[in-house]
Amino acid sequence: MLRVLTFGRFADADFGGLERYVFELAHGLRREAQFVNIVARRGAPPDLAVEGDTVYARSFGEIGGVPVCPSMPWHARTLHGRKPFDIVHLQFPADPMAHAATLLLPRQVKRVVTWHSDIVRQRNLLRLYRPFLDRLVRSADAIILPTPAHGSSSQQLGAASPAKFRVVPYGTDLARFRARHPGADAIRARSKARVLVFALGRHVYYKGFEYLIRALPAVPKLHLLLGGRGPLTDDLVRLAAALGVAERCEFVGRIPEEALPAYYHACDIFCMPSVERAEAFGFVQIEAMAAGRPVVCCELHNGVTYVNRDGETGLVVPPADVAALAAALARLAGDRALRARLGAQARERVFREFTVDAMARATLGVYRKVLESK
Repeated sequence: MLRVLTFGRFADADFGGLERYVFELAHGLRREAQFVNIVARRGAPPDLAVEGDTVYARSFGEIGGVPVCPSMPWHARTLHGRKPFDIVHLQFPADPMAHAATLLLPRQVKRVVTWHSDIVRQRNLLRLYRPFLDRLVRSADAIILPTPAHGSSSQQLGAASPAKFRVVPYGTDLARFRARHPGADAIRARSKARVLVFALGRHVYYKGFEYLIRALPAVPKLHLLLGGRGPLTDDLVRLAAALGVAERCEFVGRIPEEALPAYYHACDIFCMPSVERAEAFGFVQIEAMAAGRPVVCCELHNGVTYVNRDGETGLVVPPADVAALAAALARLAGDRALRARLGAQARERVFREFTVDAMARATLGVYRKVLESK
């Protein structure tokens, strides 16, 4: 069985898309690979089964949402000394200490990088870090891109040889979305809405939830369920009150994993209004599509619109454009047949292309290829 070392950033109840990718990959490859995941300690453990071993490194805070864990190189070297790894699988963006740990391991340990997104906000830090980043991508044996757009739109992969790129779309557990969740009807009854729109994610700057709330006054038939929490939650609550839409904007907080399908099945429309390229894919889009719901997202010229295709699985609007977002939501709210057609096509696409099995098989192929190379 292969030994794979990875760095999943966090392993707690507030995990995001990067963390979910690591969890799903470890689960999908549980019969072929043993994963060891070095992460920062933060909060309660995740409420889903996690394969492999989780090693917690002490964090000295975060920079731009990325933990700073100076002990990661020590953990990696120690674990490798006890039982050598075949592959170190790095997630980018990540703690620079994770990058240091990767570079300090013996060169016979193959290096695979999954490029989740460019560094978007921390431009000053990027200038300092760029030489180390370039060295890392040059030394990688393979670079996994979740979509072709991750490579074509990146401004930070220039030092990497395109011959190392391997496109492996994300996958997630879709079985739980096949049948309508029994809790969906209760959610609809609680909202008393003719048309229910659902949005989910960390309440942080790039998610664009403020624009979704600002669009509500123009679409009076909508009721919004906003899941998740974060540093901007209080600001979003105040904004809804100031715009007079507080009664149509329900903040449901963090939703347990087992309850998530109920919210997707309850809604008529799913909206991911992210406005920055830090959102490079959107696992939540896959989940909504698996439930047969049309998606409204923003054109970020990256993997987001590789997943949600305008006019095929949902609608795409310019980022931070309240009027365009409101118009798209109004169009779907007023056309049940369009919602049904886009939702059915979305469901078909996601079950065809974004399964855990497909992601695991393709990633295992990348692992075997780099291990065969000299």
